[in-house]
Amino acid sequence: MHQASNLSKSQQAALALAALGVVYGDIGTSPLYTMREVFAGNHPIPLLPENILGILSLILWSLILIVSIKYVVFIMRADNRGEGGIMALTALALHNARGNPRRLKAITMVGLLGAGMFYGDGMVTPAISVLSALEGLEVAAPAFSHFVIPATLLVLFGLFYFQRWGTASVGILFGPVMLIWFATLGVLGLSNIAANPMVFKAFNPVYGLDFLIENSGIAIVAMGAVVLSVTGAEALYADMGHFGSKPIRQAWFGFVLPSLVLNYFGQGALLLVNPAALDNPFYRLAPQWMLYPLVGLATLATVIASQAVISGAFSVSRQAMQLGFLPRMEVQFTSDKAQGQVYLPGVNWGLFLAVVVLVLGFQSTNNLAAAYGIAVTGDMVITSVLATFIAAKNWGWGWGKAVALFSVFLCVELTFLFANVLKIPHGGWFPLAAGAVIFLVMSSWKRGGELLTERTSGEAIELESFIDALLVSMPARVRGTSVFMTSNNERVPNAMLHNLMHNKVLHERVLIVSVKVFDEPYVPEIDRVEITRLKGDFYRVTVQYGFKDEPDIPLALSFCAAQGLDIDMMETSFFLGRATLIPQVGSGMALWREKLFIYLFRNAGSATSFYKIPSNRVVELGTQVVL
Repeated sequence: MHQASNLSKSQQAALALAALGVVYGDIGTSPLYTMREVFAGNHPIPLLPENILGILSLILWSLILIVSIKYVVFIMRADNRGEGGIMALTALALHNARGNPRRLKAITMVGLLGAGMFYGDGMVTPAISVLSALEGLEVAAPAFSHFVIPATLLVLFGLFYFQRWGTASVGILFGPVMLIWFATLGVLGLSNIAANPMVFKAFNPVYGLDFLIENSGIAIVAMGAVVLSVTGAEALYADMGHFGSKPIRQAWFGFVLPSLVLNYFGQGALLLVNPAALDNPFYRLAPQWMLYPLVGLATLATVIASQAVISGAFSVSRQAMQLGFLPRMEVQFTSDKAQGQVYLPGVNWGLFLAVVVLVLGFQSTNNLAAAYGIAVTGDMVITSVLATFIAAKNWGWGWGKAVALFSVFLCVELTFLFANVLKIPHGGWFPLAAGAVIFLVMSSWKRGGELLTERTSGEAIELESFIDALLVSMPARVRGTSVFMTSNNERVPNAMLHNLMHNKVLHERVLIVSVKVFDEPYVPEIDRVEITRLKGDFYRVTVQYGFKDEPDIPLALSFCAAQGLDIDMMETSFFLGRATLIPQVGSGMALWREKLFIYLFRNAGSATSFYKIPSNRVVELGTQVVL
């Protein structure tokens, strides 16, 4: 994480510019479709002057209350050693729930549900963003309208295809492009406001309240569209670890918020003067000569917005693997300098497939908008629930103060959520279904892992007693070091028992190694390994990681030399247990979830690649485990 307080003004400005390119892409492209969805969506609001002012007021105060106050002022205080995001927030909440099993379980389930909503949002964002940008072709050249879907799919394929090379090579362009984008938003909005400055009346929240009161029958529908203006707010918190909170706040208040407000108000001013502009109020802000460059700029902006979401999915997946919520998958590091830049092929192409289904299935942003809001609002509600617990426990506010503050945000967010529930039959079911699948996978993997540990630990022998028995009749010792990987280094690994049973030898040095992941992002290298020397040249080694650290067992074992245990990798063999799981009724998990866990277990990536263990130094020994 960047410590912005220790940086010069020029460095802080550079970070703020970089934050524009990574953090604000999603919320920055919302003006492409929000106003059109309100007044021309599946449930349009009558295009009356009082309704336009009311909607503008609701959009403005949603940006102030949800983004500025909730996320920028309060949620960004809930950093886990500088890191943000739903998994970091969950880990932070779990840290203060130790010793209370019921609270631990409840927080875990809420966090996993939030992660599921995040993935659902991550599927819809690239589809609606890129599609909304290329729909500008329908305004610039209506004859090309039939090229919108193919062009969208082509852009999306290119976006996902180039993920394997990481964002480092093009990331330097993100900030300047988004700087131009937000400046364009502001200028287009301001030029139209000049023709009808009465829209500034919408700064008065009374207009928004009057709209809700006077239109009680359709107000909830309107709120389901207004929420599109704050989609992407969670990115401010999720990307905090990359830039620090100060540059993100500076970019928001100094540039992003004013640009967004000017553009929304400009669209409102245009609709007051020219109701016919409702077919695409964003592109109608621009003069005819500017339409093609604007389509190009909007496409770049939406690609950048999608890139941030995809990178976030990679990061969350990696954190979830470290915390034991997802099975091991292939992780490729795309930068030698930036540890957070990773590429997960399985996640990448899974997202791409979901995005293609969305584009082909929904065909337009009007239809996709119905699928968009529910995942976003669900994630917002879960963030507020977890933040309430953290404010009460971590910040020492107590339940009264914490509930009083976050209940204000929850009132608005639950209204948004209820409004989007109405969209479920029209497409809102898709991110819910996707989120539910992710939730089931993560919760089943976590619970199955706990059951597997219970079964293997219950049959295991206490390590030190076993060594004492070995010393009485020690088997033959051969040159080199053996490393037995296990989840519990207090017990004898099954792989060791199988090795003794079949080979009847031990290496001259034996390391019983387990990996422990803490609910904090990074563990200092000085604390990477803990070593306990036992009798007979046996060693108990605990390798410690944070949930954002890069697992590398050979590298971690090299740190043992500082504690007097020098390991030559050329003379080291790694012994891994290869379990065959057998489902059993009444094991503590539904049989269908056991079968799901076993399927995931069989298809999970190998520990060899995940922990960067040289495959030519690995010996796998099988065993059967009845769940």
